[in-house]
Amino acid sequence: MRSVAALATVALGIGYAGSALGADMPPAEVEPDVAANDRVVSAFVAIGGGMAPEYAGSKRYKAIPFVVANLGWRGMELQIRGTEARLDVLGDSAWSFGPVVKYRGERDHDVKGPVRKLEKVDAAVEVGGFVGYKFGGDSNGQGAVSLTLTALQDVADGHDGFTVAAGVSYAALRWGPLYVNLDSDVTYGSKKFNRAYFGVTEAGAARSGLSAYRPDAGVRDVTAGLAVGYQLSEHWGVVARAAVTRYVGDAADSPIVKNGAKTGGLAGLGVTYRY
Repeated sequence: MRSVAALATVALGIGYAGSALGADMPPAEVEPDVAANDRVVSAFVAIGGGMAPEYAGSKRYKAIPFVVANLGWRGMELQIRGTEARLDVLGDSAWSFGPVVKYRGERDHDVKGPVRKLEKVDAAVEVGGFVGYKFGGDSNGQGAVSLTLTALQDVADGHDGFTVAAGVSYAALRWGPLYVNLDSDVTYGSKKFNRAYFGVTEAGAARSGLSAYRPDAGVRDVTAGLAVGYQLSEHWGVVARAAVTRYVGDAADSPIVKNGAKTGGLAGLGVTYRY
């Protein structure tokens, strides 16, 4: 069976409110590949905490959960990344493919600054799918490259839009119990998505003092991240994650972002367990 920890992800969620570390980025390994075994069921879990912006474009930060879990059964993997779950149905193949479900928390009036006076963005449930391909790397997995493409559509009337994210991850170091991974992705947002999170209606402008703004569809942001982990024993370890997101295009021109920050970061630390 392929290592259950392969393709585990920790990442920056869009909207932040109600989200957790572990969503929205292309799969990036957070521990080295381990030797195949004959277990019918296997698991990798990382739990901890982190800091991320209050919402997309905010300059203020809040504490959020750090949650990653990969559960393997008969060659398939259920991959949980914060509020996102995906099922890889291709087993030991270099290709990965399957359905994705994600919960995106609401942006309500509890945030600080003028954004609190804008219309509330309801929670969204997004469904879609992903496809990925992994190649290269030595016997320890060092040098492996993973490419992914994920598409999601809201089905719960939260933002009513869709996103498409393309990403790449690189297994930069495998040295005994120490492992280091690099990743990057770019996200496209539909018109409805971008207007929900970056737009300002005339009524919202009158209440908040921000300028009215109607963004179009387009590339929303570019993210780069780093994950460093250390395996303390056969089962237990630790992992740290840091990432930086830069808003671009119409998202960067939004009064919400201009009043906040065009560059956002996140950091997280968790304890890992694998079986």
